[in-house]
Amino acid sequence: MNKDSNKYIYLYSTALVVAVAATLSIAATLLKPFQQKNIEVEKKQSILLSVHKAADVRKAKNKRQYVEAEYAKYITDGFVVNSLGEKQEGSAFEVNLEEEAAKPAADRKLPVFVCTDNDGKPKYIIPVRGVGLWGPIWGYVALHSDYSTIYGVVFDHQGETPGLGAELSTPDFQRQFEGKQIFDAASAFTSVKVVKGGHTQGKPHAVDAISGGTITSQGVEKMLMDNLSAYLLFFKEQQRAQEAERRRQEREKKEKEEEEERALLQAKQAEAARIARRAAAEAAAALQSDTTGAAPAVQSENTPVLEQPENL
Repeated sequence: MNKDSNKYIYLYSTALVVAVAATLSIAATLLKPFQQKNIEVEKKQSILLSVHKAADVRKAKNKRQYVEAEYAKYITDGFVVNSLGEKQEGSAFEVNLEEEAAKPAADRKLPVFVCTDNDGKPKYIIPVRGVGLWGPIWGYVALHSDYSTIYGVVFDHQGETPGLGAELSTPDFQRQFEGKQIFDAASAFTSVKVVKGGHTQGKPHAVDAISGGTITSQGVEKMLMDNLSAYLLFFKEQQRAQEAERRRQEREKKEKEEEEERALLQAKQAEAARIARRAAAEAAAALQSDTTGAAPAVQSENTPVLEQPENL
């Protein structure tokens, strides 16, 4: 075949395209499990970072092994709830927030991860996802066991502007959220506002916005409001259960203290009665000793007199 002919060029180009496509397809198929595993490791790392774990990941010789070990150690549970706060079947780790966001609110699966720290106190981790200036933003919010106080957060993005909106993924911005409250003193849901202009120190429901990243800051605020509010009934139910448990413990403690007081009072009364009986017994013994060891007792008018014989 003439290599300069159009037919040859067409067939050669077609064969080359098919070969390249086949090679890429095979490579993608072979690499997919590794890519999927890397995605899982990154997700686990983000979950851990929200509760201040996996801090030494950059020093680890084998990142995957390190993250897997930390995750197995600290993330002790994971479950799915619905919009009513009821637990559902399913894996929290496998929930795709992007897909769930497209569903009606009543049909969404809401994942919850549980971290048990060295002190035994659980932290509850909620995944969040929203939109920044140039694309999606996402992260995890870890709450203390009161379901209101933020323990830690981690945020990331796809294409926010470096030095501006991209600052949402920096420790300085994320540390502001620690200790903030998503419920006010009246138990009303407030989430956390991202306030332009600063001056939020000491304010329990606000953090400083990103300088020069107004739209990204607004995206973070909306992301928190939209995602955390979806868990509102779950949070409320857990808080009610905790309050009921607190009252039960206080009632049991009070009853135990009252029982101990009654037992102590009974013991004191028994001891007092024992002392009284002992004193009475000692007094009776002393009286009897005095009576038998002293001079003859003086006869009373009722004591009978013995008659003397007549012939004496």
